[in-house]
Amino acid sequence: MSVRAFIYTVLVTLAISGVAALSIGLYRDGSLAVSGWTDAVLPGPISAKHAFLSDKCETCHTPTRGVQAAACISCHTTAAVDLGKQSTAFHATSKECRGCHAEHLGGVRPTRMDHATLLRIGAFPQNPNTSAREVIEQMATDLKKFLRLPKSDEREKAGLDCFNCHSNRDPHRGLIGRDCASCHGLDSWRITGFLHPSPTSKDCAQCHQAPPSHYMEHFVMMDKMITGQEHATVNQCFLCHRTDSFNDIKDIGWYKHH
Repeated sequence: MSVRAFIYTVLVTLAISGVAALSIGLYRDGSLAVSGWTDAVLPGPISAKHAFLSDKCETCHTPTRGVQAAACISCHTTAAVDLGKQSTAFHATSKECRGCHAEHLGGVRPTRMDHATLLRIGAFPQNPNTSAREVIEQMATDLKKFLRLPKSDEREKAGLDCFNCHSNRDPHRGLIGRDCASCHGLDSWRITGFLHPSPTSKDCAQCHQAPPSHYMEHFVMMDKMITGQEHATVNQCFLCHRTDSFNDIKDIGWYKHH
């Protein structure tokens, strides 16, 4: 063996031994066993709420398995009451946290709603035996997401019960039904190309429901008097309101007194 080959072998052996020793030490004694090593592998700062865990990687990361839901749940069991709220109750059937909650993103809040992931992890209890076709479809979806290619969200729209999660913030007050996906997309609730009916339309009450005050004496004593529409009924929105804002009153301007 030449001297060069011998030196190369020694260096490789030392490097492997060093990595092995470091790994064993970290696995046995935790991330604080070797000071400063995290600076070389840290992908980015974690969120402010988790900042106290910055030097304790094993709190969230399990060797050879990564981040498991059990690690998250061990800290967040006290949030059971909050997760029982209507808007967050879907967590009860979710088997994975990291699909929508990602750390090391520069200190931002570790919540990034992913409807496709939500559908996949929420379906586990109903369909524990994932078919080969579903695996392939998921791989294709993940690849498109990684490459930032456009994808159809029809599968998510068909599988998710949008109304069950969003009914408490439904601006339509149930007047348009429960099929949110027929009008709305998953990336944004704004409807591209939506045009409000003509300001001359008299069918406002089909979509808009009057506030509670309109069904009280307040409507007679205040609203009718202010607008001068003493013969108006509650469902004749067009007599007093403009279409850019309900607080924009005809011949008066912006007026909010509720």
